[in-house]
Amino acid sequence: MRHEISPEPILEVGLGFMASKALLTAVELDLFSRLAEGPRTGGDLAEALGLHPRGAADFLDALVALGFLERSEGVYRNSPSADTFLDRGKATYAGGILEMANSRLYPFWGSLTEALHTGKPQNEHKHGGDVFDAIYHDQEGLERFLHGMTGLSMGKAMVIAERFPWADYRTVLDVGGAVGCVPVAVAQRHPHMSGGVFELPRVRPVFEKYVASFGLEDRLTFHGGDFFTDDLPSADVIVLGQILHGWGLEEKRLLLKKAYDALPDGGAVLVYDAIIDDDRKENTFGLLASLNMLIETRSGFEYTAADGRAWLADTGFSGSRIEPLTDGYSMLVGIK
Repeated sequence: MRHEISPEPILEVGLGFMASKALLTAVELDLFSRLAEGPRTGGDLAEALGLHPRGAADFLDALVALGFLERSEGVYRNSPSADTFLDRGKATYAGGILEMANSRLYPFWGSLTEALHTGKPQNEHKHGGDVFDAIYHDQEGLERFLHGMTGLSMGKAMVIAERFPWADYRTVLDVGGAVGCVPVAVAQRHPHMSGGVFELPRVRPVFEKYVASFGLEDRLTFHGGDFFTDDLPSADVIVLGQILHGWGLEEKRLLLKKAYDALPDGGAVLVYDAIIDDDRKENTFGLLASLNMLIETRSGFEYTAADGRAWLADTGFSGSRIEPLTDGYSMLVGIK
């Protein structure tokens, strides 16, 4: 039987920005947090969100069709996943990364063609600015970025807390760990574990607030510093989560060497990124994430498991392994 080809997959990808922007706008409007308070009619929602009648019904019903809302007899409510992960009032809120995608990544990706022609970032660098100055210029921007990173790491943190053999270790340090999503997940799951994060000093109050919300301030500590200029505090396990991908090869190797030096014999470095499959054919998210590094950084890139394991061996780690996490991410483990 002849196999018939269709343009549908092409159109689905090519027009995928429509569905993406509908979700990002819903998060921007805080629609899901409002519905977490209770179901509401379309008219009530439109008034509460300041929506014009012309587009309100289509917007809400598009979110129903996409699976983010449910509707019955004209009354809307969150889907179970939206209620869990898109309500700002819940500890499971993962919308921070979507807020950042809406305000920063969405417009920057409009210049992908230029990035491919020039090899240069298309964010604040393009006009002589600095990305971290833009993100960290005020407390609100800083917290938005940090919670965005937490939203991106939440699912991975829960898997790491379950799959890594934490019974063999006592302390964990998350380098560049934002508000402490991974150490919190580990400490909640494993009462014998203690540790903290190593971050820029200005992150301290956001970290302390987040950790205190889980009652873990007696087990998780903040260490302030710059991971390029300062030595890392010692710990049995050092986590480099979504850190290596932001830098060039020289910086990647330097950070792995710093982790090696801070570990005791038998200690482990745990690296997680959107690690690309070795054939570079399957992990679509990892390849797109590497393009995002082209747009957002001067030299960053995602890498394959084979690349990462070679860097670990060159650094001195005696053994390594790769394990899948969720959503196109994997963790690379090296043992000193």
